[in-house]
Amino acid sequence: MSASLNTALLVLAPGVPLLLGVLWSIPRLRRQVGRLTPWAALPALLLALVGRPGEAVELSWLLFGGFLGLTPTSQVFLFFTALIWFAAGIHGRRHLEQGSHCERFCVFWLFTLAGNIALIVALDVALFYTGFALMTFAAYGLIVHDGSERARRAGRVYLVLAVLGEALILAGLILAARATAAPLLPMLGELPQAIAGAPERNVIIACLWLGFGVKAGLPLLHFSLPLAYGAAPVSVAAALAGAMIKAGLLGWLVTLPLGADVFPGWGEAIIVTGLFAAFFGALVGVHQKQPRIVLAYSSISQMGLISVAIGAWMTFPALGPLLATAITIYAFHHALAKAALFLGTDVVRHRTRGFATWLWIGLSIPALALAGLMPSGLIAKGSLKDALAAAEAAPEAWQQLPLLLALAAVGTTALMARHLWLLRLEAAQDDAPSGAWYGWALVTAASLFGILLLPLWGMHGHWPFAAKDLVATVWPVAMGGLLAVIAWRLLRPWPVPPADVLELLTPLPCLAVRAGRAVGVTGPAIRQLLRHLQAMVLAGYQRADHRLGRFTEHLWRRDASLLFALLLAVLALAALHLS
Repeated sequence: MSASLNTALLVLAPGVPLLLGVLWSIPRLRRQVGRLTPWAALPALLLALVGRPGEAVELSWLLFGGFLGLTPTSQVFLFFTALIWFAAGIHGRRHLEQGSHCERFCVFWLFTLAGNIALIVALDVALFYTGFALMTFAAYGLIVHDGSERARRAGRVYLVLAVLGEALILAGLILAARATAAPLLPMLGELPQAIAGAPERNVIIACLWLGFGVKAGLPLLHFSLPLAYGAAPVSVAAALAGAMIKAGLLGWLVTLPLGADVFPGWGEAIIVTGLFAAFFGALVGVHQKQPRIVLAYSSISQMGLISVAIGAWMTFPALGPLLATAITIYAFHHALAKAALFLGTDVVRHRTRGFATWLWIGLSIPALALAGLMPSGLIAKGSLKDALAAAEAAPEAWQQLPLLLALAAVGTTALMARHLWLLRLEAAQDDAPSGAWYGWALVTAASLFGILLLPLWGMHGHWPFAAKDLVATVWPVAMGGLLAVIAWRLLRPWPVPPADVLELLTPLPCLAVRAGRAVGVTGPAIRQLLRHLQAMVLAGYQRADHRLGRFTEHLWRRDASLLFALLLAVLALAALHLS
């Protein structure tokens, strides 16, 4: 491909959805923008297929400048991200072209897509963070699209955690940029070495790990995922679970000091957290009663397995090439399979008899892929186990990681069995539009055959052809299926709410009333005390606000010129000092 075409596609990939989102502000163009919106991801998809890594485009007209380009890893991320957005756009055309609030849905869709693509093709920190923030906050409008109380609650929880995550990411990136040679426009490739040598490296790693962990479903920061996946339209849930959750993973890959130094403490902490997420997601997910909530906990579990590989990379930098390939293949495999599973929750509701057998075969393909019985699952899990087994002089506890990953695969199989069973209860309830079938069929075929494209980007996974590898692949699936049958026949699901940890935090006032009643203090007395404390706090706030208001009014009327003169003097002295 020519350099000019590569440059054009690098600009058009995030530029087309961004431009369409801006054109939406012209009322008479909104109908045309709505028709083009499902196709807005096509330039990014074409770039992923024919783009050339290593060639950068400089955006010198931006405030501080900027650079766009591809790396072998980001090209794979761009492919499955663009494909999922394209399939979800076809699936959700009824939201984009007709129905209630379709114009609002359209603009939020375009800006979320633009941010998701921009963060993948960005080479500098400023553009990367801008794209990540645009994607994060624009997605709020998609989650609360239908305006129901359930959607608004999911949106509130999502927004609170999003703000927390963005604050941590921004703090981590500013500290990391300060340690680079060009703090005004640091490149992403410079961050790992800069963080490894920074005095505040532990603070930086903590901020970036937790900040991107909000998007990646890190334990105790995960509870927005089940709520958002359950409340958002199906096409949005597919993009959230397939594409946007991988933005957190990509953030870890491009910012953490992977391979720059040995961080055994952080590596062990990330491994333990990842294993906890893998088993916690499976344990809570099998007790859910809605297919999309089950898939949400499956995403938490699968991202936990990828976190184990991140922790291993922090501990053994020499494993970097193997782990980078394994993580990329696993992300590719999980993204496509999970998007197919979410879109399948719509098509299963179609009233059909002639295609029922083929429909359930199609619904089972991504489920079997996540369990590890399809080519993508075999290569992804085989590559990950090989990379982890390649560590030399590893402690004894490290040798148990393959077994723990196999036990996590038992939980994945149980989750997929639970998901298919719940789908059976929702089958044949209404008619799915034609777009739902096309989008679902596209991403399902990609989850089955897309693995054949990996050599195009230089990714060569491990095929488990040996007998021992096949046995190691089959027995977790068999055990998971057996446990699912036993649970179906003998056990009842626990009443675990979708937000799990959040539900333990919200009823604290009621718990306070019950605790007071247990020690002899009645409920009305506690409520009166709480009202009294609330009145005291409100009165104090009003007094402070009145005093501050009088002070600021006096300042702006009499001393504003003096304040600005003082500020200009300070800035002039700072400029002279820097020069």
